[in-house]
Amino acid sequence: MNGRASRKGRAVSVFGEEKEFTFRRQEFDKIRELLYQKTGIRLADSKDSMVYSRLARRLRALKLKTFSEYLGYLHSHPSEEQSFIDSLTTNLTSFFREKHHFPLLKDYIHRHPGPLKIWCSASSTGEEPYSIAMTVVEAYGCFNPPVEIIASDIDTTVLQKAKQGVYSLDNVKNLSVEQKKRFFHKGVGANQGKVRVVPELAKMVTFQQINLTHNKWALKGPIDVIFCRNVMIYFDKPTQLEILTRMVRLMPKTGIYIAGHSETFAGAGHLVTPLGNTIYQPVGGGR
Repeated sequence: MNGRASRKGRAVSVFGEEKEFTFRRQEFDKIRELLYQKTGIRLADSKDSMVYSRLARRLRALKLKTFSEYLGYLHSHPSEEQSFIDSLTTNLTSFFREKHHFPLLKDYIHRHPGPLKIWCSASSTGEEPYSIAMTVVEAYGCFNPPVEIIASDIDTTVLQKAKQGVYSLDNVKNLSVEQKKRFFHKGVGANQGKVRVVPELAKMVTFQQINLTHNKWALKGPIDVIFCRNVMIYFDKPTQLEILTRMVRLMPKTGIYIAGHSETFAGAGHLVTPLGNTIYQPVGGGR
């Protein structure tokens, strides 16, 4: 397949399907190499369809005709970089996802009742940091506990949604009746079918953009609890170790690192030691 227009006037992709835009293997390779340079995320060969569908939206928005034009535009317009990153990062989340972590967090709070700092390093649209905040409120029995919660993500679009704290009723269907009443306001009128995080809970979380592969993070330790779940799987091993090393340096010896269900650190015994199911403690810690 040579990428020339088909008789129907539609461009043809080298991946064997008729497409709105021509998408060649060399363009896919350039895109994933650029994503790796910018974010440390390594895309598999099988992600070509995902890349096409997500970036095709940018081509339409910018009124470009080819992926080659888009790559040129990206090179000459630095302001497009964030839209490029936002388009290609995956944001799959839900309230109390991998729910076994939250009773463990509550237990940690009970054992360390002093001032605490918690970092949710991949907040996505906000369900995870608000789940953390709800757990903190339930542990302390109030909305003004001595706990600082920082929520970050590389994607500015999802961070904006997270700050708004507005969700569909379907998003909160698995929460208890008590949690829904305590932590959400139900929408009426034009907002019927939606809920909003109550202000008392929203103020507990500070959102900010952080690229985990950047040299400097706008964070200060000690950070007692780090949630970094289902993030490391997108990085290669050297990048994983580099990020984990920097995170551990921010943690006290008594801190805990909470990973995703598919993430293990068998080769990082010098950095963390397992405490349970995807729960780790720093070896030494930074402070």
